[in-house]
Amino acid sequence: MTASTSSTVSSTPAPRPARDSFWTRIAAELAEAIGNGIYPPGQRLPSEHALAEQFGVNRHTIRRSLASLCTQGLVRITQGSGTYVEDFAVDLVLGKRTRHQQGLAQAGLRGSLEVLHEQVAPATAALARALQVPVRSKVLVLRVMGNAEGQPLHVSERYFPLPRFDGLAAVVRETGSITAGFAAHGVADYTRRESRITAELPETQVATALRQPASRPVLQVESLNVDPAGVPIEWARAWFAGDRVKLTIAHDEH
Repeated sequence: MTASTSSTVSSTPAPRPARDSFWTRIAAELAEAIGNGIYPPGQRLPSEHALAEQFGVNRHTIRRSLASLCTQGLVRITQGSGTYVEDFAVDLVLGKRTRHQQGLAQAGLRGSLEVLHEQVAPATAALARALQVPVRSKVLVLRVMGNAEGQPLHVSERYFPLPRFDGLAAVVRETGSITAGFAAHGVADYTRRESRITAELPETQVATALRQPASRPVLQVESLNVDPAGVPIEWARAWFAGDRVKLTIAHDEH
């Protein structure tokens, strides 16, 4: 009986040592300091070594604390540079006429689009349906980064029917604007027919471009733009940094 009781008691999990929760307490203190403005938006936090000395712990504990803050979207960790407080969240409107630069201007920010990659590819069946072109007909594919005040907001893959938009990439590279690219090809105005928004974990390439961990969700937006005659001119899939962007759907735009 005694042996049985002793066995039962010894199988009860021992409480975790207090040191195991140091990193969570440090993360909470740093989060509070950020919230109180001690570390304002955009500021670099003290180095891991300095924080380790400040809290009396080792650097591994500090790394766990900073990784937790990064996952929460409070800081971003830039390899070789340091850890910075996330400095803004942009409210972007998805409406009938969605324009990157115009949307940022409304938020009081400056930004542009940067072409990361360009290629010509055959249209898949799904893409052909969206753009109303023959399957395997040639389309221009642009991988584009959307920036605001030097911060990456979204990375996107954009598809344009050829030969109608042959040369569009050169205009976008020069101006940083898809709208300018359309205008150079005779499309003075265009509207968005639909936008589909989902949340997902990013692929490594997307997370790297957005300078965020792959464990932090992004907002994926699939969209279709048409010219004034209703002819599709662009299908796009964009991934927005979820901690830097708030998307608003405008239903009353004319």
